[in-house]
Amino acid sequence: MTDTPNDTPRAGDRIAKVLARAGVASRREAERMIEAGRVRVNGDQISSPALNVTPQDVILVDGNPVSEPEPARMWLYHKPSGLVTTTRDEKGRGTIYDDMPADMPRVMTVGRLDLNSEGLLLLTNDGGIKRKLELPSTGWLRRYRARVNGRPEDKTLEPLRRGITVDGERFQPMEVTIDRQQGANAWLTVGLREGKNREIRRAMEHVGLSVNRLIRVSYGPFQLGELKAGAVEEIRRKIVRDQLGMEIETPVGTAKAKPKPANRFSKKRPQKRR
Repeated sequence: MTDTPNDTPRAGDRIAKVLARAGVASRREAERMIEAGRVRVNGDQISSPALNVTPQDVILVDGNPVSEPEPARMWLYHKPSGLVTTTRDEKGRGTIYDDMPADMPRVMTVGRLDLNSEGLLLLTNDGGIKRKLELPSTGWLRRYRARVNGRPEDKTLEPLRRGITVDGERFQPMEVTIDRQQGANAWLTVGLREGKNREIRRAMEHVGLSVNRLIRVSYGPFQLGELKAGAVEEIRRKIVRDQLGMEIETPVGTAKAKPKPANRFSKKRPQKRR
């Protein structure tokens, strides 16, 4: 096992970046794969991500060759409740990848939704896009519809608007509005910019409310709209270019029809569901 195939300084890109760009995993996940000895370059097992590779190098992950990266693309996906946002689950639960259309390429999620949450997930085949959109500095608002058990008032939710600390973890101020009371439950619209693990559920529990349904309806400018549960829709190149400042190219040499326009993006507040 070696850290680099040779001691000569090399041009090219870092191996973790190349693996992410090829859709194998995020950069952080790729680094863990390298440390676990799952990656070989030109026949040599490597143990450090501090290696640059070029298109001439042969890269294997778990014995499988890594193909040339495809042009960057993005999709909207309506995650149903009851699926985990991982490629495989040690408990044998269904994953979002079991639910994908058969012709989908290998994709990564931008952030996650927990098992019982549903709604909008952004998908991409490009690790650079994933990293860019998950950075707190991107500052995109993620908006949710939350159904909670109880009869919340504005004074109940005021701590969430100021920002709270739960089990030693600081949650930034949330945008929270009461939409309507429906029997023993109330529907709220919640907006946040960080999206820590189970943040909304934990925050609501902190003020005495229990979330029994949670739907993400937007991620930055991208909207869930009327996309049906389990459906996937590719985002047009122009929309991605305008919103991310990146060029998303059509894969060279493909004969596939152009994707349907994804009109589910807007800077306007999404309409409340009745």
